[in-house]
Amino acid sequence: MAENRSDDRRSPATDTTAAPARHHRIDGIDAARALAIFGMFVVHLGVTSFGLLSEDGATAVHALLRGNSSALFALLAGLSLAFMTGRTTPATGDRLRQATVRIVTRAVVIGVLGIFLDMVGAPVAVILTYYAGFFLLALPLARLRAGALWAVAGVLAVVGPFVSFTLRSAMGPVEYSGASLGSLTEFFLTGYYPAITFMAFVFAGMALGRTDLTTTAVRLRLFAAGCGLTVFAYGGSWLLLYPLGGLDRLAIAAAGTETVTDPAVLESLRAATREDMYAMHGQVFTDSWWWLAVGTPHTGTTFEIAQAVGQALIVIVACVWLAERVRWLMYPLSSVGRMSLTVYSGHLLAIAVVVGLSTRDWHTPWLLEGFVVATVLFAVLWRVTVGRGPMESCLGAIAEGVHVSVQEIRESREQRRGRG
Repeated sequence: MAENRSDDRRSPATDTTAAPARHHRIDGIDAARALAIFGMFVVHLGVTSFGLLSEDGATAVHALLRGNSSALFALLAGLSLAFMTGRTTPATGDRLRQATVRIVTRAVVIGVLGIFLDMVGAPVAVILTYYAGFFLLALPLARLRAGALWAVAGVLAVVGPFVSFTLRSAMGPVEYSGASLGSLTEFFLTGYYPAITFMAFVFAGMALGRTDLTTTAVRLRLFAAGCGLTVFAYGGSWLLLYPLGGLDRLAIAAAGTETVTDPAVLESLRAATREDMYAMHGQVFTDSWWWLAVGTPHTGTTFEIAQAVGQALIVIVACVWLAERVRWLMYPLSSVGRMSLTVYSGHLLAIAVVVGLSTRDWHTPWLLEGFVVATVLFAVLWRVTVGRGPMESCLGAIAEGVHVSVQEIRESREQRRGRG
C-alpha cells in the first residue's frame, strides 16, 4: 500500500470495503493491527518458540496475548467496516450500496481463503472464515451511529453469554472440531470464534470507528473507558470466583458431589478447575452457571468480553498517540498492519512448511523471533518499494471488479427501463 496515500479502502483482511478518498490512513490503527497479528504469532507458535524470554516470561506473555489478540483483530475489523461505510457519518444511498457490494465480495474471498488455509495443515484455528461471516452479520447495522453501536455491543456482551449457555445446555455435549468452520452451529455458538461472542468485538470496533479518533478528548475518554472495563472485568471475575466462592462451587461440581471436606482434595479440585478455565476453546462448560463468572481467554463470558474490549481500547489509543509522535518507531508496525491479510496468511503457510519439514518438535527456540523479524523486514521493504500488500492488491482488485460489474448491470437495467 503506497505510503501517505488516502486509501483506507485498501486495507488488509480486516478492511472490508472502500472509504472516501479524502480520508487518510491512521498509522496508529495499522500499528495496533500489527500487534494483534504478532500476538497471534505468539499464540500459534507457542511458549517454547521464544528465544529472548525464559519459560516463565514466555508463559506470562502467552497468557496475556491468548484470546486478546484475536479479540483485538475482530475489533479492528469492525473499526475498518465503520471507516469503509462513512467513518463518523454513516453512508447512505448509493455510497452504502457500493460499500455493501465490496464488503460482500471481500467476505466471500476471505471466506474461501480461510477454508484453503485450514486445508494446508497448520495446527492453528483459522479465523478468516469466521471473519467473512462477521462482515455479513455487521452489514445490517452499518447505518447506526456510535452510540447505538456501543449499545448493541454492550447488550450482546451481557446477554450473549447467557443465551449461549442456555442453548448449548439444551444441545448437550459438543466436541470442538478444530476446523476453520464446519457448520452454522459452530459459527454462531460452538466454534473457536463463535459469533455470539465475537460480534460484540466487531460492533465495539464499529462504534469506535464512528468516533473522531483525531481529537484528544475522545482519546482520553476511550482510554479511561478501556481502563474501567479492564478493572471491572478482572475485579468482577475475581470477586465472584474467590470471595463469593464461585471457584469452590465449580470445583465441587466437577467432583460430582455436594461437599468436599478434605482440604487437600478441595485444593486439588481447585487447581484442576483453574486449568480448565485456561483451556477453553470459545465458550465455557455448561454444567454450572458459575462458569459465567470466569474471565479467562476464549470463554465468551461477559467478563472476558469486557477485559478484551478494554485492553483493545488501551492498545489502540496508545498506538494512535505514539504513531503521531514517534512515527519512525511505529513505521515497522504500521507497515505490517497495512498488509495484515498477507502477513496472516503467510505466517500460516510458513507454519505449515515448518511442520511439514520437521522430523521432531517444531516449536524450537527463536522461531517466534525469526517470524517477527522476517515479517517486519518483508513488510517495510514491500511498502517502500511496491506499496500495497500483494494479497491486499488482489482482494481490492476483485472487489473493485465486482463493484464495476454490478454498477454496469444496474445502469443497463435503468437504461432499459428508460427506453420502455
